[in-house]
Amino acid sequence: MTNGWIDIKNTDMMLIMGGNPAENHPCGFKWAMEAKRNRNAKLISVDPRFTRTSATADLFVQIRAGSDIAFLGGLIRYAIENNRIAKEYLVHYTNAAFIIKEGFRLPEDGLYSGFNAASSTYDKTTWNYQEGGDLSGKTDAAAASAPAAHRAGSSAAAGQANPGAAAAHPATSVPPPMLPPNVAYDLTLQHPRCVFQLMKQQYSRYTPETVERITGIPKDQYLKAADLFTSVRKDGDMKKVATIIYAVGWTQHTFGTQIIRTAAMIQLLLGNVGRAGGGVNALRGHSNIQGATDMAGLYDSLPGYLKGPVPDDKDLATYLKRTTPGASKPSPWDSMNYYANTPKFMVSLLKSLYGDAATKENGFAFDYLPKPGQDCSWTHIWDDMYNDKIKGMMAFGMNGVMIGPDTNKNINALKKADWLVVGEIYQDETSEFWRAPGITAEEQKNIKTTVYRLPCAGFAEKDGSMTNSARWVTWKYAAVPPPGQARLDQDIIAQIYLRVRDLYRRDGGKFPDPILNLNWAYADGAHPPLSQVAMELNGRALADLKDEATGQVIRAGQQLPGFAWLKDDGTTSCGNWIYSGMWTEAGAQVQRRGTEDPSGMGVFPNWAWSWPANRRVLYNRASCNPAGKPWDPDRKQIWWNEAAGKWVGNDVPDFKPDSHPKDHMGPFIMNPEGIGRLFAPIGVLADGPFPEHYEPIESPIKNPLHPDQSNNPLVKKFHTPYDKFGSPEEYSIVCTTYRLTEQYHYWTKNNPMNVQLIPEPFVEIPVELAEEKGIRGTDKIKVISARGTYVAKAFVTRRLKPMMIDGKKVYQIGLPIHQGFRGIGEDEGRNARTPANLLTPAVSDPNAHTPESKGFLVKVEKA
Repeated sequence: MTNGWIDIKNTDMMLIMGGNPAENHPCGFKWAMEAKRNRNAKLISVDPRFTRTSATADLFVQIRAGSDIAFLGGLIRYAIENNRIAKEYLVHYTNAAFIIKEGFRLPEDGLYSGFNAASSTYDKTTWNYQEGGDLSGKTDAAAASAPAAHRAGSSAAAGQANPGAAAAHPATSVPPPMLPPNVAYDLTLQHPRCVFQLMKQQYSRYTPETVERITGIPKDQYLKAADLFTSVRKDGDMKKVATIIYAVGWTQHTFGTQIIRTAAMIQLLLGNVGRAGGGVNALRGHSNIQGATDMAGLYDSLPGYLKGPVPDDKDLATYLKRTTPGASKPSPWDSMNYYANTPKFMVSLLKSLYGDAATKENGFAFDYLPKPGQDCSWTHIWDDMYNDKIKGMMAFGMNGVMIGPDTNKNINALKKADWLVVGEIYQDETSEFWRAPGITAEEQKNIKTTVYRLPCAGFAEKDGSMTNSARWVTWKYAAVPPPGQARLDQDIIAQIYLRVRDLYRRDGGKFPDPILNLNWAYADGAHPPLSQVAMELNGRALADLKDEATGQVIRAGQQLPGFAWLKDDGTTSCGNWIYSGMWTEAGAQVQRRGTEDPSGMGVFPNWAWSWPANRRVLYNRASCNPAGKPWDPDRKQIWWNEAAGKWVGNDVPDFKPDSHPKDHMGPFIMNPEGIGRLFAPIGVLADGPFPEHYEPIESPIKNPLHPDQSNNPLVKKFHTPYDKFGSPEEYSIVCTTYRLTEQYHYWTKNNPMNVQLIPEPFVEIPVELAEEKGIRGTDKIKVISARGTYVAKAFVTRRLKPMMIDGKKVYQIGLPIHQGFRGIGEDEGRNARTPANLLTPAVSDPNAHTPESKGFLVKVEKA
């Protein structure tokens, strides 16, 4: 979340897509109701189903699953055409005025400039800013005579012109082109290659008629939604603010990252980012999903979202050169470019990991870090296991058979593993994969995988921190001890590590140094107190430090006040730079429970702690105009205090405290440009600098924008016998998955009370489809995809209606994810023991690597 749960109460307008918070986040959704009750805020619900969130909405719009970019792209077009944009914000706080290099081409044929068909990658050289100065009111002759989108012929021709471009320059072997330090710009936004004009051209194709063809939303309904959402900028009003709220209904697509990008572009266009009641707000599905990603839950990142090393980072200097950006901006403007501090963050992380073994002479032990040269994301892990490249797995709190796509493939991959370690509170489908329906007793004898089941502590049986959707890091305490022989997760991991370390000490190995030199300075190494881990993440001084500006001194061994104290010379240690400040010499900030809220805006500055630096709204400098005065004086977050010569306010300024407004420092301090990116340059995204509508891998129609390039061209398909894809001729129904309020993923089906509430699985199907198939409510039906069959009772409903998609009648069905083949109901034979992910395809987004579970094709039959 750029903002936070409580901040939603400050909004005037909510667009909720890809999420159903009334049912999946009921405690947090109360803040949306507060906004409606106290501010008369409007709520737009866009969903394939009429949900309980939809029931509270001022406007509900049914959409075809997987067509979100078409909907959002149409919003961009509508806002521009109707002048419902934040012009001053747009010019000064985004890259709308930046001019893009000659040769960049928009994807009118579905492909951006630089696509290489042989490698299915992009050479992103043209996805960059032009070097130069102020071109306001000027256009070069070439640009004026030939708009950028039409020069250089078709994408296919461009690929033929340099067929080896991407293959000859893989991302891991040659550094990507750098952003120019002095960007050309046009403050009038008229240059044909400025970002604003290119964006306008890109989404000119997303007319209400085209949106209707793709999404199934009738034109009149779509225009109502577009008019209502953009009404916050009607007649140039800058006081009102809108928020966009989403969940995994957006992320779980082969273009999920780009859906979220489109939402960010809309919010930048309307001037809603950085403001109370605004932003782009992701609703996390667990209490600590945010914390998991903060701590490098993704294979290609390090803690604090530092970039992961790659094989060609031959030493620390090479890595830092690749990952540390230089400022890229118009020369009269200023940019804080906070990732210029990457050397400080990285060296402090290495000192935290390897302690005294990390020295300046050995590059602070940078060589100890793994440098994967291949994709290690979820779908690739299971594909590699199926292909005998991975021989063992440790699964803690992660039911891979249930949670991942293509359950049959995952089960058959585990059959090939040598060993599997599962840390859980219940026997689950992963630990008992060998008992999956269809596996006979004779087949079980031939499965050689050794399974180790380790009983772990449940959430109420352990302490530690949780980081919620709002980035609030809150300490929780154990309510009861673990039962029986169950152990704390960190104890199990620690004791495995200590035994592995002993083996290396005794027997040696090819490269024992990272194991032997890992910093393990806990009071009890076999039972690491999580309070000490939290202090390690916060960071401490390894030598006396002094701030020359204030005279403040931090003594060696003391906890650091925050990440501003981090150094790149080895004198500081910090396990995660964004968490620096959470546990200082003043104590555990994450354990605070202050309920004072002087602003009345839900900031609660003394309740727990929010990264970074206890800021509650990110980029809050954008809540003020360029002169430093709040856009809305009634919702003041921060402001420039001329007398004090610094930024002050109700929130911690997410900005350089003493940067005078006349310096024109951009509010988006993490970007080299200092501004928000409508256009994502060079290496930011794999599949395009602007989002483009692509169809899901399985779709009932060809892409109306470019039928010859229907899907995202960067999506990887695997080639095992289980990687099958259905055609609309055989599988014509769109299926989407979702969660229920009464169940918590795959755990609560082991709780009798939850099972009483939802005793067996069901499938929501439209009345019209049921009539066509002769299906009545509670009839058992089969939902069949190219990969598997799911059996459950039919829940015949009017919450899903047939839609006209590009002139074709299309049905959608909804399928809850919770039941599988282990649990109370399953063990008692009360259901067919068929996991939902038997149906889903193992394809994923090329940026975040999230599988596509929210839109795929099936057929329905009576069982």
